[in-house]
Amino acid sequence: MNDDVPVSSRRQLRHTAVAVLGAVSLLALAACGSADPTPATTASPGAFKPVAQKEGSEITVWADATRVPGVQAYQKAHPDAKIKIVTYSGDANGANDLQTKVQLFDRTGSGWPDVAFSANVNDASWASQGKTPYAAPVNQDVISQSTLKGFADGALNPCTFNGDTYCLRNDLAQNVLWYNQRLMDKFGYSVPTTWEEYQALGKKVAKEHPGYLVGTAGDAWSPEVYFWASQCPASTATGAKKVKVDLQDSKCTRMAKLLDSLIAKGSVSKDTVFSAGFIKNKASKVLMLPGPSWYGQVLFNSTFKIPKGQIAAASPLKFEGDAKNYTGNVGGGLWFVSSHSKNLKAASDLVTWMATSDAYQSTAATYPAYKKAAVTWLANQKKTGYFAEDVGPVFKESAELIWPGWSATRYSQEAIYSSTVIPALNSGKTLTDTLGTWQTAITDKAKSLGYTVN
Repeated sequence: MNDDVPVSSRRQLRHTAVAVLGAVSLLALAACGSADPTPATTASPGAFKPVAQKEGSEITVWADATRVPGVQAYQKAHPDAKIKIVTYSGDANGANDLQTKVQLFDRTGSGWPDVAFSANVNDASWASQGKTPYAAPVNQDVISQSTLKGFADGALNPCTFNGDTYCLRNDLAQNVLWYNQRLMDKFGYSVPTTWEEYQALGKKVAKEHPGYLVGTAGDAWSPEVYFWASQCPASTATGAKKVKVDLQDSKCTRMAKLLDSLIAKGSVSKDTVFSAGFIKNKASKVLMLPGPSWYGQVLFNSTFKIPKGQIAAASPLKFEGDAKNYTGNVGGGLWFVSSHSKNLKAASDLVTWMATSDAYQSTAATYPAYKKAAVTWLANQKKTGYFAEDVGPVFKESAELIWPGWSATRYSQEAIYSSTVIPALNSGKTLTDTLGTWQTAITDKAKSLGYTVN
């Protein structure tokens, strides 16, 4: 981190940037793997029994400020719908408002919102649990099967527990390899296709063009970018409340060693991309940057102010010897329909529209999880003319490559990485040195929340 920028300022910059997305929580983002990878269309033995329905009754919708205009647009397009909109945090930036309020409503027996949006993909891990879960199993005659089948492969994994699907995914934040095409051409470099080529190029950059960067390891979401792509079992669910945590696995240590070698050379920064110092001094020297699909418009365009026609995206990298390339994601919001709703028809219709409609998703800030809406969204991105080349094929490919072994849990990998690994890096330790401490921190947090850790 830059010593001349106060910690509070750095945090605020990070939070402000992510508020633009709405769908990304910096300190409580989730992994996209599911506790149970059973397909969303498979129902569990426990049949959902709705409360007495009151057709035409008003529904209450909780959404963050980014999503409220979409709900208002739905209401305008459906003038007969009776909707009460409540703006709340959306559980972004580490907030836990939805769960706290739902626990209160569970005790009082009333007050649950019929529909709720959450930017925290971990929220499905608690909303799907209990004698009467807050979230309705939407695959049980709440949302049509044809709609559920229209999402990108794996997109509904964070919503799926014990065979039922408890939410709809709003957007994806699949990681790709971003690069500055103008700089790559200027330096005579080719875009790597493997992590080994990426490492070799990073060392070459450090020698031939010191100060230029191929990545960062100081972002809270670095685990989702690098270790998820490496198929590191940092938190792989093996049951409803069981996880495997093994940071000494070779697929964890190989990524730690790779990053350590480039941090030592100076071509991978220990800073965060949203710090004032990074934006001022390093943004123009980013040659490559593995990261989420929203980096394009939010980071490179709006934050870094990189001119039009320079930034491009390449496919996620793979390690030599691996059968295929995998990636992770950084964000992606959820829509819940309450199991307590007295108007499931209205609630499910709104949620379906918000998650799948071209009228909303095609103009949203982030890549839609629904495949048909994603096609329209990508066409709009192409029309902006910002990118050096069409990012559509890479985005569509990477949306299907998210490794399923990184599971949605009640704890935040990012919060643990931020409090454990980043301070160690800034004190001079390597990632490899810190793997044991990181493992202990994950294990302790998981056990404190009732998980059995393998």
